[in-house]
Amino acid sequence: MRHRSVSDLMTPTAVSVQRGTTFKEIARLLDEFGVTAVPVVDENGCPVGVVSETDLLHRRDSGGGANSAADLMSHPAITAAPEWSAVRAARTMENYKVKRLPVVDAGGHLIGVLSRSDLLQLFLRRDRAIQEEILEDVLTHTLRLSPSSLTVEVADGFVTLSGTVSRHSLVPVVLRLCRSVDGVVDVTNRLDYEQDDLPADERTDTRRQKTT
Repeated sequence: MRHRSVSDLMTPTAVSVQRGTTFKEIARLLDEFGVTAVPVVDENGCPVGVVSETDLLHRRDSGGGANSAADLMSHPAITAAPEWSAVRAARTMENYKVKRLPVVDAGGHLIGVLSRSDLLQLFLRRDRAIQEEILEDVLTHTLRLSPSSLTVEVADGFVTLSGTVSRHSLVPVVLRLCRSVDGVVDVTNRLDYEQDDLPADERTDTRRQKTT
C-alpha cells in the first residue's frame, strides 16, 4: 500500500514574492495566477512567510501603512516536507490554523505549496480506484485473503465490506487497513467469520457475530 505524499498533492511553485514586493504587485500576482496566497521568500529562496488575500483586505480595510510583503505577511512560515504524509500535513494545518503550507526541500528552499484544496484530492478519487486498491493491495497482497470470499462495494468513497474471513480477529485488521486507503470516507462492516478467536472483552456490537 502506498499513500500519497505531500509531493504528490502539492502545487509546484509558480509564483513567490520577496519581502520588498509591494502591495499592488502582490495583488496583481494573485489575480494573474489565480491563487489566494503567495509565499514570501528570502534571498536564498527559503520561505519566511505567506501573504494571502485576507492579509491584503485587512490592510485595505484598516487603512494601515503596510505596503510591502514584509509588512503584510503572516510569519514565520509553517512549512512541510515533500515526503510528509497527507495526514501529517493536514494535522499541521489544523494545529497552526493555516490554510496552506509552503513545501521545502532538504535545504529549506521553496519547491511547492500545499493547500487544503489539494488535500481534498484524496477524497475525490474514483470509486473504482479505491475498490481496486482494497481488493488488490489490502486483501490480496497485504492480508493474503482470497478476494473471491469477500465483496467490496464503494460509493462516493463509502466502502461496504461483506463476505467471510477465517477468524474474528481478522475483522478489525481488515477494517483498519481499508479505512487507511486514500479516498475512503468510512467503512461499513458486514463481514462474517468462521472462527471466533477474540477474547470476550475485545468483542463489540459493531462486529457481526458468526451465524450458524
